[in-house]
Amino acid sequence: MKRMITIYFIMLISALLAGCATNLNKQAIFNSRTDVFSQISQNSSIPAGHADLNISASLKTHREFECPINQKHTHGTAEYKLVLNIDGQSAQLNGRFQNESSESRGLMDPEAGDGIRYRFDGSLRLKAGKHKIIVALPGDGIAIEKEITLIEGDVNYLILEPIYSMMPGKKAPGLYSTTSFTEGIRTIRLMLNGREAE
Repeated sequence: MKRMITIYFIMLISALLAGCATNLNKQAIFNSRTDVFSQISQNSSIPAGHADLNISASLKTHREFECPINQKHTHGTAEYKLVLNIDGQSAQLNGRFQNESSESRGLMDPEAGDGIRYRFDGSLRLKAGKHKIIVALPGDGIAIEKEITLIEGDVNYLILEPIYSMMPGKKAPGLYSTTSFTEGIRTIRLMLNGREAE
């Protein structure tokens, strides 16, 4: 009986978290404002009270024909998107993708193997100070919400790092679970100016 209650509780929490991610995904795509930031093509002098935000992400996914976990079948195609929403203004980052076959660089290299490498980047100009940011990968049902603080007059760097899911039943020496891009992206870590956003 205790085991059944535990399983039910885990299923309930998983459903709630999935619902939260779905709502955040919708919120990320929805554009309720247009005055929060402007996209810039190159760094120029920053007006008083403003800051620049350079965003980059590099991640790896299945190829298009190897996507049993992704029912929307956007992996390996130009339809795979990365969306940002800052204080209600939404933008889609420009992405490039290519086939990648890489050898393992160690026992726990999560990006070893054949797949598709995506690189996203963009540059924004907005007011300095605190902002609420949502980063979403709609094709994976992932959305993360954080608060960031941008330094006035500076170029700030936001790096989005994928955290891949664990491979079932595989443990590396030392009993650490092994993660792999083949299992999908579990979440995204936001690194602002070298520190993890909270």
